Amino acid sequence: MARPTQPALIRLTHWANLVLFAIMAGSGLRILAAHPMLGAVGEEYRWVPFQGTRPPAFLTLGGWLAGARHWHFAFASLFVLNALVYLAYFVASGEWRRRLFFPRRDARNAWETLLHDLRLRRAAPGEHGLYNGMQRLAYTGVLATAPLLVLTGLALFKPVQLPRLTALLGGYDLARALHLGVLVALAAFTVVHVVQVALHPRTLVDMTVGRRARHEGGPT
Repeated sequence: MARPTQPALIRLTHWANLVLFAIMAGSGLRILAAHPMLGAVGEEYRWVPFQGTRPPAFLTLGGWLAGARHWHFAFASLFVLNALVYLAYFVASGEWRRRLFFPRRDARNAWETLLHDLRLRRAAPGEHGLYNGMQRLAYTGVLATAPLLVLTGLALFKPVQLPRLTALLGGYDLARALHLGVLVALAAFTVVHVVQVALHPRTLVDMTVGRRARHEGGPT
């Protein structure tokens, strides 16, 4: 019996995450623009690239600091709720088995895919299920990194109410730097992801309407 290779709930949470992440990123950058220096006042971090540089206005949302904070905190709960719905389905449905990176299964394919994408290998890697090894590696990296975005966000939102969490993350200022660093990493992944989709538009159809396998137990 045929079944969607991209289940409806995965597709729904994927597109919801796209919208919510864009809102969170835009409002977060507007908050950063109000004080673009990272580190304690007078002891700014020297290791931060582009220290003191305000993000371009067209990438920001909220208009001003208070407006951006309203946007950011209003949509933070929806962002987390969407992630929890996805995670619950991800685990309960067994989707993790075909989406997460397992070195024994995926390492060789990931390496061959990388060489092929860099034009260092002529032959394309063979079929490897729903995702190739490199895609699974990136997918797993995002899932492993995303919780840090939420934890640092909580430390910034409630540093007094959550002092242990804030201390665990190195204090308010380091948590702020980590929060921005994770945002930059996820934004970079998003750019690469969009480029890959543009190169392989069939995947956009798959994630929008759901492509069906030819038969149960066939390509996944």
